[in-house]
Amino acid sequence: MIDFTPPSIALQIGPIPVYFYGICYALGLLLTYVVIRHGVRARGLNENWFANGMIIVAIAALIGGRAYHVIDQWQLYKDDLTRIILPPYAGLGVYGGIGAGGVAVIAYARYHRQSFWAWADVIAPGLFAMEFVARWGNFFNQELYGPPTTSPLGITIDCAHRVVGYLCPPDGTTPATAHFQPLFLYESVSGLLGMLTLLWLSRRFAGRLRTGEIALIFFIWYAAVRFILEFLRVDNWTFFGIPTAQLISVIVIVASLILLVVRHRRLPPGLSMPVEPEPLDDDDGSLPLEAGAAGT
Repeated sequence: MIDFTPPSIALQIGPIPVYFYGICYALGLLLTYVVIRHGVRARGLNENWFANGMIIVAIAALIGGRAYHVIDQWQLYKDDLTRIILPPYAGLGVYGGIGAGGVAVIAYARYHRQSFWAWADVIAPGLFAMEFVARWGNFFNQELYGPPTTSPLGITIDCAHRVVGYLCPPDGTTPATAHFQPLFLYESVSGLLGMLTLLWLSRRFAGRLRTGEIALIFFIWYAAVRFILEFLRVDNWTFFGIPTAQLISVIVIVASLILLVVRHRRLPPGLSMPVEPEPLDDDDGSLPLEAGAAGT
């Protein structure tokens, strides 16, 4: 078992602390940028639109992720609302980030008259890349952990960082020396495997996949892992006693499976749908829109 409890602050620059959480988020964005840019180039999409769009989508995802986390962990903020907007900004809800980021992608794709699904396919491996790296920020913040365990992977959590269900004595009954399931690690490993799998599928089955199938596989994968791991979490946002994240996961899995079957039957093979030739815009190098696929 792991007895090391990490510091949350990486370094202090005068009065300004630099948190490991922020560093992990920044490194995750960097890897995400590299992975998505690779897909953009491989599919001949517009790199200028990608660079500008990533800033917009990243901001939207950050806001959405923060909002979801605050609702999810309202007991941490209800007595001091300033913690929602003041540093260290610990905590982001993935479903909130995906939802807000997805809306931003749809709006941006419509603005440039591009296929949402074509861009979603190149973004999906990048989302797994972000999960792979950024989840380590939860480790440094001593959050995103499960119940006590005797597993060799069990991590220690300081009493000050315990959720209500696992408080140390005298406020609770969980020993200060207890070790906990590292849920952040499980999600990080899932992100790494998911990223490698989607990149392999994109390369290996490029001639047989339909537009949007890579993105839908991402949704099914992430939702299935989240549904399972939610059984190991306590004190989270619930709806009639059921964890909200599990309800969202079920909806995402069912909707994605239906879309996967429908799109696989209706669309011709290949990563892109057939297009009607359109003149290229010499100023921005824009590519022709996939026929009938704008903003879907």
